[in-house]
Amino acid sequence: MEQANKDRSLVSKVMDGLVTGIVEEKYGAILPPQDVLSKEFDVSRTVMREALSMLLARDMLDVRPKIGTRIRSMSDWRMIDEDVVNWRFRAKPDPLFMRDVIEFRLLIEPRASAQAAERGSAADVAAIREAFDMFRVIQPGDGGYQEADELFHSRILIASGNQFFKQMAAIIRGALSTANPLVVQRDGFWESAVSSHLHVVEAIERRDPEAAEAASLAMIALAASELDDSFSIEQTVRG
Repeated sequence: MEQANKDRSLVSKVMDGLVTGIVEEKYGAILPPQDVLSKEFDVSRTVMREALSMLLARDMLDVRPKIGTRIRSMSDWRMIDEDVVNWRFRAKPDPLFMRDVIEFRLLIEPRASAQAAERGSAADVAAIREAFDMFRVIQPGDGGYQEADELFHSRILIASGNQFFKQMAAIIRGALSTANPLVVQRDGFWESAVSSHLHVVEAIERRDPEAAEAASLAMIALAASELDDSFSIEQTVRG
């Protein structure tokens, strides 16, 4: 059992190292042969083979005869997998990716906010308010800011009562971790962000699903507008 746990841990470390090399474009389009990678990571071919198979299962690699192990486009990666989500958000963001992130948030968060207002228990709503109260007193750049923001959004998904929305929390957290560093330093953004988050909380507390959905849309629109200045992304939020 101890050896099995050690092997799984080693496979995880190798996977993490491979993904880092992929997102940093260390390998180009084709991975080196297994024996070369085994020497690079100082592991057995068995460990390397298992690590590669895990990435294959997540649609990150493609094995082709006479070509080798090809690295697939990030758009093909299985984003529903939490590990893949975390790995994808490590890569440098680009306009197309940020557009897709905003569109995803627009599909999930406003509806989740409305359902939190309708279905959330008193404890769920209190937890959202608690997360907001943590968020509102932490300045961007201070320790705990990112965690507080992620907690706020995650608790809304939980309060929605929709099990699929809950499963999307990893993508929302990844979206925030990518977008926040790009926008929080802009003049006036933090104050506007606190205000937009507050409107969502208050609508949920009033049990007003339409207002909660509208407030969530406005909150995402604020971030989208700031990101557009950085990336010139196609606007997906219509005022």
